[in-house]
Amino acid sequence: MKPLATPWLRWICLLLICAAYLQGGINKLMDFQSAIGEMQHFGLSPAGPMAALVIAGELGASLMILSGFYRWLGAGYLAVFTLMATLLANRYWEIAGPERFMAANGFYEHLGLAGAFLLVAWHDLREEA
Repeated sequence: MKPLATPWLRWICLLLICAAYLQGGINKLMDFQSAIGEMQHFGLSPAGPMAALVIAGELGASLMILSGFYRWLGAGYLAVFTLMATLLANRYWEIAGPERFMAANGFYEHLGLAGAFLLVAWHDLREEA
């Protein structure tokens, strides 16, 4: 076995990829009113059910990835979620000044994260085949 191919190191890498979604889901769960405010800020309604759906998706898909239970599905969900969220929240082409630079960085960082989730799904499906 290659030293970097150990199961625990792979799990740590998956945890790092999921960290923002675990943190985000837990924070939204602990302060549900702020989660509702976030949905309202982005024009999503009904805000309460949308916040609950986002929490369930962030936490549920992350747990699927970490546990290996339909890992490909959890990773695919978070890839799509990430693409949709970045198209909603990081519309840098509509912004001017320094805010545009920051939003563009966030946009492309999220594209990279979505790519990482697609790689996780692809590897999981290859292992099943």
